[in-house]
Amino acid sequence: MSKILLFQTVHSTPRIHPRTVTSILSKPLIIPSVSKCYSPISPFHSISLPALKHHFHSPSFSFPSSFSTRAFDDSSSSIETQNEKEEKVVEQLEIEEYPSGEMEYEKISGWKSFVVKLKMLIAFPWQRVRKGSVLTMKLRGQISDQLKSRFSSGLSLPQICENFVKAAYDPRISGVYLHIEPLNCGWGKVEEIRRHILNFKKSGKFIIAYIPACGEKEFYLACACEEIYAPPSAYFSLYGLTVQASFLGGVLEKIGIEPQVQRIGKYKSAGDQLTRKSMSEENCEMLTSLLDNIYGNWLDVVSSSKGKKREDVENFINEGVYEVEKLKEEGFITNIHYDDEVISMLKERLGVHKDKKLSMVDYKKYSKVRKWTLGLTGGKDLIAVIRATGSISRVRSPLSSPSSGIVAEQIIEKIRSVRESKRYKAVIIRIDSPGGDALASDLMWREIKLLAASKPVIASMGDVAASGGYYMAMAAQTVVAENLTLTGSIGVVTGKFNLGKLYEKIGFNKEVISRGRYAELLAAEQRPFRPDEAELFEKSAQNAYKQFRDKAAFSRSMPVEKMEEVAQGRVWAGKDAASRGLVDAIGGLSRAIAIAKHKIKIPQDRPVTLVELSRPSPTLPEVLSGIGSSIVGVDRTVKELLQDLTFSDGVQARMDGIMFQRLEGFPNATPLISLIKDYLSSL
Repeated sequence: MSKILLFQTVHSTPRIHPRTVTSILSKPLIIPSVSKCYSPISPFHSISLPALKHHFHSPSFSFPSSFSTRAFDDSSSSIETQNEKEEKVVEQLEIEEYPSGEMEYEKISGWKSFVVKLKMLIAFPWQRVRKGSVLTMKLRGQISDQLKSRFSSGLSLPQICENFVKAAYDPRISGVYLHIEPLNCGWGKVEEIRRHILNFKKSGKFIIAYIPACGEKEFYLACACEEIYAPPSAYFSLYGLTVQASFLGGVLEKIGIEPQVQRIGKYKSAGDQLTRKSMSEENCEMLTSLLDNIYGNWLDVVSSSKGKKREDVENFINEGVYEVEKLKEEGFITNIHYDDEVISMLKERLGVHKDKKLSMVDYKKYSKVRKWTLGLTGGKDLIAVIRATGSISRVRSPLSSPSSGIVAEQIIEKIRSVRESKRYKAVIIRIDSPGGDALASDLMWREIKLLAASKPVIASMGDVAASGGYYMAMAAQTVVAENLTLTGSIGVVTGKFNLGKLYEKIGFNKEVISRGRYAELLAAEQRPFRPDEAELFEKSAQNAYKQFRDKAAFSRSMPVEKMEEVAQGRVWAGKDAASRGLVDAIGGLSRAIAIAKHKIKIPQDRPVTLVELSRPSPTLPEVLSGIGSSIVGVDRTVKELLQDLTFSDGVQARMDGIMFQRLEGFPNATPLISLIKDYLSSL
């Protein structure tokens, strides 16, 4: 018998080597729009190739008169035009290459295979799997970026991906049977799962998809499998993609609530849903660009997977696809079968008698199989993984579970422990967050910066790492995102509600006695801002935005003016963010690991041990405390509900909930809409 060895090949993409850039740009660059000299590169910070090209080729960039091209070519003595000089800068830079993290499988045999068999024999009963088994996984609903404990019934992206890797190595697993149903997650996670499906196929084992209810996202995943089956009555809704933006301005006006919001950045749409009744031009431009990216990528991947022209796939979608027979005729699915018929087909393929039961192992049971059992032990080099998922807050709320959202003080504690430890060679910070409290984001940025000064830090983005989520990521030495990760949103929003008219309608009165000119700035929700209060409120928000933008420029080694062009609260798709210097590389966690190996100068085929510093959630105490919190939460008053709707916790670096298709339940979407719906239903 033989087993399969996994290693990473060194496919690479370019990046500017920091030492080279530092030597080249030792003299300051003159930016006409700035009144002083600016040297965008420091010896301790590297700059991505897209950002450098964008800087050099910008209309506002020019070389100083004393700047000589001998810094790039000492043998050059001829007079060159300005454009030729600029091209020479980019062309002659030394390039640092990033490994792609792509997986290769190589079968091995001998004593290693014998050791694996021995480990399987002595494994615990719950880790044992029958030979010839089929791994079945039902992918539907929400998929968390966090590890899940045995007390949770939800799906975990890390465990899904690990199951694919284990199944590829496991000689007891013959293939994978995926049930794909409506997913409630972003495109970043879908890309990560799809990548692992493609990697699993390299093992030579079969992988089959069954899709009883299917939209664009589910079909996108299914196309990575070898075969696709659907029942005759399957629900197919391949009609195209939509993006939605909801506005409560009219609703709040009718019930007497006046949102007084300061949003800095013309694309910063967080707050628009409270103040506006329709979409702004800037928000429409941004959402259209994001939708074009997602839809274009979907067409490209599906057409490539099914061996069709992009135009043919688009035309087929525009006809309105709902008939399963038509999908089969056009070659989009393999055949029309019920689940039991697919299982019978698998029995025949594996040589199992039709009267016998097919040996199958489900996702939850197979997640208990340890990698050690399959000989997939890591190396002596340790890489820490810190996962940050959800909205950002500075401290934990009394009514929230310890694992809910990103609590800055908890993340900072983990970062400091890694910085002080000599065990870890590098750190990967996995971020899946739309942002939140600006102060909390800044405190974590500082700690990540300090960590990056002592060891390599790679930021890996999931579905979304925007606003406060990007604030965290930009502190890392290298930022990795998926093609369709939502990121950027460099902007802030803050505000309060004027509840005066509502109080008048319901007969409530509130009077405030204060000392100090601005004492009632946030305390007096029964009236609007005075002119001087409104001015102070705006200045405070502007100051927070400038800090965010300037730190982003510093972290990305980019002139402030260039950062302003890509900031303004605009959300970018990952590939667009990469072309504008906000992201360094496109890929998932596997690429982040490959880059970490590259940074610590170890071969790509040498195994490393990933140490997860985030506990699987929820733990048993969290489950019990959650029940108690729910009971307490029932007794919340209308006043407490309205307090949740205010921005009294301070300035927010948050991306609003962008809803694609029917993803209103997306966990990163803003809770404001649901809270207001609950309030209105109680009136």
